[in-house]
Amino acid sequence: MILTPKTTHSSMKYFQILLFFIIVDTANAAAVKRYVFVYRPDKIVADTDTLVKKRSISAGISYGSDALFFGRTGPITYPYMSTDVIYNTKEGFFVYASALKLLGYPTLADEIDLGGGYAYRLSHKLKGTISYNRFIFKDDERVIQSATSNDINLKNAYDWKIAQSSVGLDYLFGKSSDFFATFNISKYMETSWNVFDDKDYLTFNPGISAILGTQNFVQRYSIDHENRLDADDIAIFGPGHVNYDNGRFNMLNYSFKIPVAYNRPHYTFEFSYKYSIPVNVEGALMNKRESFYNLTFYYVFY
Repeated sequence: MILTPKTTHSSMKYFQILLFFIIVDTANAAAVKRYVFVYRPDKIVADTDTLVKKRSISAGISYGSDALFFGRTGPITYPYMSTDVIYNTKEGFFVYASALKLLGYPTLADEIDLGGGYAYRLSHKLKGTISYNRFIFKDDERVIQSATSNDINLKNAYDWKIAQSSVGLDYLFGKSSDFFATFNISKYMETSWNVFDDKDYLTFNPGISAILGTQNFVQRYSIDHENRLDADDIAIFGPGHVNYDNGRFNMLNYSFKIPVAYNRPHYTFEFSYKYSIPVNVEGALMNKRESFYNLTFYYVFY
């Protein structure tokens, strides 16, 4: 491969971004968090997740103001409800099932997710999960992630004692194939005081994220919806249209998230606000800066 000044500059840009996260990334595991929800990209799972080697069943229900997928949204806002059920073994293995319903449509479920994996701890400070996820969509395939149907994920988190850092790698394949790297820095905080009695407390977990990756799923989505979507909202790829380089590994999104949770021994209510900044959209979707609101309730049976 011949390195041109342009490619060298691009490579240095991503190296500097990666170096920034390696230096700044921090993790806080001092406070023991009680619940286990599986990491999946842009799904509504509680931000108070951690690794607990204990047999349990977790069940949750969530509301989201719009469906976000690796820093991209569709041309139509899709508020939704989702449910999750996860079974964790004390050895670290887990399986899960999830259903997502877009609000305002007559369908019972627009997406069903199934998956499983293994949660591990390599040291007192380093932990992670590896998983496979299968996405099944209704024929309409309204949400933008419908261009893919499989996800292999590896996520690792490290404890630096003053905040939390994690790196997630995803390979998605189906109608399109994409690779993503998600970097996150967050700070977990737990109140020393109670709200109603001595069994409850509040948690806060503000964080920032950056997503790098390809976006072939955007091109596939535009082809699948060519006859239904307004050309002002989405670019169509084909004869007479500009073909963008969606296979290039590039920065996709920056986001800031502030989750606030009310916790009791077996359940949690959580509200979170996320501000998303899409970059390098390349005209494929009219994505702009957007605020997302999510409300989650989940219960853990030990």
